[in-house]
Amino acid sequence: MAKILDRLLLFIYSLSVGIISVLIILLLSGLTPDIVPSQYNEMTTIIVISVAAVLFLLSMRFFYISVRRDQGSLPSVDQRTEYGDVQISMETIENLCLKASSKFRSVRDVKSRIHVTEAGLEITIRAIVDGESSIPQLTTELQKAIHDYVQEITGIPVSHVSVYIANLVQSPNYKSRVE
Repeated sequence: MAKILDRLLLFIYSLSVGIISVLIILLLSGLTPDIVPSQYNEMTTIIVISVAAVLFLLSMRFFYISVRRDQGSLPSVDQRTEYGDVQISMETIENLCLKASSKFRSVRDVKSRIHVTEAGLEITIRAIVDGESSIPQLTTELQKAIHDYVQEITGIPVSHVSVYIANLVQSPNYKSRVE
């Protein structure tokens, strides 16, 4: 909703500035009958017409921005097959990473970030572990599982999976009460 309002305000602003700058150019260039007395010297008139022309050009640019359509604002990975084009959104690939990591009981609060390079996908995983499993072994298995799962499901080569262990899950301490 805010984006629509911003575009509407930009449209109104660019239209009004464009109209005002055209009127100033017409009045000061002598193309219209003298409505305003010519009490300005030549240098001032040239400067005002130049500023009005720049404002007119800027208003045309803003007008174009306010009326153009968004083109594919969602990032995706594009693939060409023998039957046509396939686009897979980054959100889909991130959710595939989350699904692959959900098979590990000791991994929690997983967040993923995807970067597309010429070599393939570079996946960065941020997770919290329970601290009861070997972290090097767990991260190696997690990297392999995410690599294989994403590559198998999407058909896009995965070049690198890095895992960042942010913290351990803090288990609540229960104090026993004696009654």
